[in-house]
Amino acid sequence: MRILLVEDDAVLRGVVLRSLADAGHRVDVAANAEDADHLWRVQLFDAVLLDLSLPATASPTSGWASGLNVLRHARARGDRTPVLVLTARGRTEERIAGLDAGADDYLGKPFELAEVEARLRALVRRAQGTEDVATLGHLKLDRRARRFSVRSAPLDLPAREFEVLWELMSPPGRTVSKRAMSDKLSTFDEALGDNALEAFISRLRKKLVGSGAAIRTLRGIGYLLEPAE
Repeated sequence: MRILLVEDDAVLRGVVLRSLADAGHRVDVAANAEDADHLWRVQLFDAVLLDLSLPATASPTSGWASGLNVLRHARARGDRTPVLVLTARGRTEERIAGLDAGADDYLGKPFELAEVEARLRALVRRAQGTEDVATLGHLKLDRRARRFSVRSAPLDLPAREFEVLWELMSPPGRTVSKRAMSDKLSTFDEALGDNALEAFISRLRKKLVGSGAAIRTLRGIGYLLEPAE
């Protein structure tokens, strides 16, 4: 998944970032409301982790009030990205304010890192209409275990190939454009270009031979994972 992490506490931000990155997710970070709004506007994310009690920005006159304001702006422009609110605030009225502003779930600090990822998976599954296990032919993806297999034998893939196939299996039969794939698998520090993407697709095609699944290129549109002929 590509996740936007919005947290002003540098220590907590670093811990959550490492945990999500170690689990294979692409994470962009913001430490204040203005930066969070900017990143959310220019990049597509699978989910957002949002602290409500954010500083506005380095400039107190910027007009940004809080993470709650960022969430309201996103929902007002029609952005339906799943949002998990992370905050130390425990009062009922503040939880209600976050949910009323458009948050999909709420987790109070302190929290277990494993629960953060589990809740994110649940939110994204709900938004995408996917399940923990997806199959196509003899190819199987276990999202919870983050594992591909063919006829029950593990299909070991390098990280980038794994990410590309994951996108094509979420869900299978969905056309994914080159632009969407590149945006999803890039970060602001590491971009995935067209040539690299085509190389990963080529390698995956060879590894999927005999799996009952095949990647088809739709010229000018993108890629489609479908049953092999």
